[in-house]
Amino acid sequence: MSNPKDAPPVLPELSERYHRWVAEHPRIAHDVAADVEDLLVDAGVTFDAVTARVKTWPSFLAKAQLRREDGSLVYPDPWENIHDRVGVRVTVYHSTEIPRAIAVLRHSFRVIKDVDKTEETRISGGFGYGSHHLVVEVPSNTPDLGAYTGLCFEVQVRTVLQHAWAEFEHDIRYKRGEQELDPQVDRAFTLAAGLIELADQQFDQIATIRSGVDNPAEDVDIQAETLPGVLAVYLGNDFPLSRVEHYRWLEQLLRAHGITQVKQLRSLTDRAEVRTLLHAMTYRFRPSQVRIVDDLLLLRYGESHVERTGNTGKRPDQRPERLRRRLEQLRAAGLSPGESRADGEVG
Repeated sequence: MSNPKDAPPVLPELSERYHRWVAEHPRIAHDVAADVEDLLVDAGVTFDAVTARVKTWPSFLAKAQLRREDGSLVYPDPWENIHDRVGVRVTVYHSTEIPRAIAVLRHSFRVIKDVDKTEETRISGGFGYGSHHLVVEVPSNTPDLGAYTGLCFEVQVRTVLQHAWAEFEHDIRYKRGEQELDPQVDRAFTLAAGLIELADQQFDQIATIRSGVDNPAEDVDIQAETLPGVLAVYLGNDFPLSRVEHYRWLEQLLRAHGITQVKQLRSLTDRAEVRTLLHAMTYRFRPSQVRIVDDLLLLRYGESHVERTGNTGKRPDQRPERLRRRLEQLRAAGLSPGESRADGEVG
């Protein structure tokens, strides 16, 4: 016996409701985009563009009819469950602005859903679609959107390079109909995604250097995409950039010790600590940004760093032994790793 709640939506009623709503709100996309843009401008966020669109009826209908593998509807109540009737896209020039834009949106609207597509892609081990998605609701105390109180809409925030990749990839991959995608094209997209990620990383560093600001915005969360630029400010240009995937690992190392905000990273990378470390380690090479921060963590936390991060990285079977060898080197230089610095206070 079929479950009534799994019945397909009553299409005539849904169509009537959709078209009546569109007719009653002819400026909704313009008004929402204008409000988001004003918020970002007032907060000093540097961005490329803010655009908005109302989901077309064919697109809304197709989404309303989506089913899971067991045959149940993905959106049993399409009008209430589908939150991107209005969709807003914010494009920024470099990823250091993404957390700032997200913070403004979180403060200004009630967040219903928060999804980091870039992080999902990392977890799956792939390249590609990079974007931060928020589903937000217009609260009652929003003067410029008073007519839309209670409206839920989706906001995508991504860099202009991520946007270019996603648009072109979607056009090629998902609009080809029944034709299979040439494997060479698929490999080329993967390569392009990696190159775009590298380019975004360079834009981050350029932005921090050109800004002339000694301290980046310090009340934002640390993210792998922003680490190269932030570390370029705190460490200077003495330490080469690392590979993209290594910053994802570095974010993991920092979080293992509760270092989640930029202001904590500033404390960790104190110039005096760096000089102490360089004197003790006598590197045979110019350590990269990731290596120097890994060693600064070792200097601050000592054995705790081995215990918390020894099973991470590309060679987790070898990492504990390597960390302990570096610990011995620090001790041989007369230092006491993990003792006087274990409190991890922010300077």
